[in-house]
Amino acid sequence: MKIFLIEDDKSLVKMMESQLSRYAFETFIPKNFEKILDEFQRIQPDLVLLDVNLPYFDGFYWCQKIREQSLVPILFISARDGNMDQVMALEYGADDFLVKPFSYELLLAKIRSHIRRVYGDYAQNDRARRLKAGSLMYYPESLKMSYQEKEELLTVREGELLALLVTAYPELVSREQILNKLWDDERFVDDNTLSVNIGRLRKKLVGLGLKEPIQTIRGKGYALFVAGESE
Repeated sequence: MKIFLIEDDKSLVKMMESQLSRYAFETFIPKNFEKILDEFQRIQPDLVLLDVNLPYFDGFYWCQKIREQSLVPILFISARDGNMDQVMALEYGADDFLVKPFSYELLLAKIRSHIRRVYGDYAQNDRARRLKAGSLMYYPESLKMSYQEKEELLTVREGELLALLVTAYPELVSREQILNKLWDDERFVDDNTLSVNIGRLRKKLVGLGLKEPIQTIRGKGYALFVAGESE
């Protein structure tokens, strides 16, 4: 598996390359930080590790550019530990955020988790299905949802979340169910991270024409609502 490591700290890069190579990951480092997107297109990596503070343009910029053309898993690795930085990363399309300094065991666990979900057996089985909630359709293979002749593309994380909500429809999905399904260890996920992901999916559903598509049941979880079709 190819990992594009977009990090300008040479000592950290050297250590991460050493650790990742032990587990058969092939790492690629940018040769020109001004042309990250060109190198991404050339490498076609299976996963991206991305720092926030970079020469020329920051990681948020490159995350957005990569996400415009690819659904590859993107994990931020940054010393910036503020909630707003993590929110911005998710808003720009990242799948995860890891604060420096971090343990390599946790980094590897997250890498394996995202690779397993996108390229592993679970992803292959999931892609064979077409999920439906009323007139809302979700196609896991293409990460596309449709409603009343409108279509919208989702990120991998948004797709996993929608799959949970559609499968349970019209019943609610508890917070614990979502965390256990989408993240391997819920201890490393705070309420803000979950809320941001829910908010991103809700916004795209509204863009399709659904009104109040995800209902929050305080203290219990979330439920998908397709107006006029949930009863």
